[in-house]
Amino acid sequence: MKIEKVTIEDAAELLSIYEPYVRETAISFEHEVPTLEEFQTRIKNISSKYPYLKAVENGEILGFAYANTFKDRKAYDWAVETTVYVKQGKHRMGIGKLLYDQLEKSLKGMGILNMNACIAVPVKEDGRLTDASYRFHKEMGFTLVGRFHNIGYKFNDWYDMIWMEKMIGEHNAIAPDVQFGKWSL
Repeated sequence: MKIEKVTIEDAAELLSIYEPYVRETAISFEHEVPTLEEFQTRIKNISSKYPYLKAVENGEILGFAYANTFKDRKAYDWAVETTVYVKQGKHRMGIGKLLYDQLEKSLKGMGILNMNACIAVPVKEDGRLTDASYRFHKEMGFTLVGRFHNIGYKFNDWYDMIWMEKMIGEHNAIAPDVQFGKWSL
């Protein structure tokens, strides 16, 4: 399995991985599957500043991960929000871990200091959402920093959302500028 940079040409395959999460789960709080054009625009905008990665095996994309702006203010430049999706039926094969390990390395190389994850969590497990993402992030070294109750409404039910964080660099008095768009594998 290889970790590679996502390109615009990957949009349809990535969208096919993301679509079941929108249609069948509360993992994504999106209610409508984005169009291919919208997904291409997302890839273009995100990858112009941050790592957008794919896990590929035998020519098939098995998952993707990316970082994006945490908040659109200069003071937050050293923090990102991270996202990872693995193709249905390919979980617990180490794909998410490989993607996040490389994502962290790429972010460190840019000068990012904080990785943050916004995660939907169930009030009670219901078949559309489990605590698997929370457990995954905990195993990846993230810690829980906050919980919002009944914040996401989908499938006629309310879901909680948590924030988790992982510090990946030193927070010194003088912080060098982040090298947006300058990341490598």
